[in-house]
Amino acid sequence: MSLCACQGNEKKDTKGKEKITFVLDWTPNTNHTGLYVAEEQGYFDEAGLDVEIVQPPEDGAEALVGAGKAQFGVSFQDTMAPAVAGEGKLPVTAVAALIQHNTSGIVSRKGEGMERPKGLEGKKYATWDAPIEKAMLKNVVEQDGGNFDKVELIPSTVTDEVSALKSKSADAIWIFYAWAGIATKVAGLETDYFAFKDINPVFDYYTPVVIANNEFLKEEPDTAKAFLNALKKGYEFAIENPDDAADILCKAAPELDEELVAASQEYLADRYKAEVERWGYIDPDRWNAFYQWLNENKLTEEEIPKDAGFSNDYLPQ
Repeated sequence: MSLCACQGNEKKDTKGKEKITFVLDWTPNTNHTGLYVAEEQGYFDEAGLDVEIVQPPEDGAEALVGAGKAQFGVSFQDTMAPAVAGEGKLPVTAVAALIQHNTSGIVSRKGEGMERPKGLEGKKYATWDAPIEKAMLKNVVEQDGGNFDKVELIPSTVTDEVSALKSKSADAIWIFYAWAGIATKVAGLETDYFAFKDINPVFDYYTPVVIANNEFLKEEPDTAKAFLNALKKGYEFAIENPDDAADILCKAAPELDEELVAASQEYLADRYKAEVERWGYIDPDRWNAFYQWLNENKLTEEEIPKDAGFSNDYLPQ
């Protein structure tokens, strides 16, 4: 897919629609369903927008959005942290939460004692070797009375969790339950699982989020609001019609497993908005609590200021 530098009102398609480039964080999955629904159902079209959805470059969506080559993208509060403060700061802002609560945690083969963090002692954990990741794991293991030094860290980027667990190349893997957790169920693999937010509430941070380019937000706030309003319609359709939404995603990405998509869509239907009335809303207290934890544990180059990196100002009321 082509990548275009699409800043400014002069970037219109032949039908006079405002061109928007949206960069994913990964291959298409149910985190993104509302985006594809908004495209297929004509919500972007109704808003006067021509939206191009592109795959992320190797250095991630933040780099592309920060450079102004995409107006919007998908990121995560934890991986955004280096972009929010310090030398690596990028001109990006989180403008909507795609899922209201952190659905990530640790999956393992059932019955091997890893249903709680202390059980990771003596077991092989597949690590991305990222400082925040390892600090979070250390925190939950120690909160559960375990010794983190006894966890065997195996550097590995697992792309097929079912195969990794079955082959015993890893005993425990950090997953997003809505996709990889559901995948283990669809595959008939019995597992144990614990969620980070259930061990330490400060880990109920926002993941994933929609980020936007700051210059674009400043120059074209009405376009940003129009885009997010159309996106909201897409996610609210997915909430109300998970089966139809799953079909739309599979049509857009036919390489996906239809059974997995349908089950994952059902799981996420009441989690996109959860208890909030306003789609995409980011709770400042929860946002700040996680970054304060990073500050206290010296996990960023510079201290992240309060309320840095997010805004609810562009969300539909």
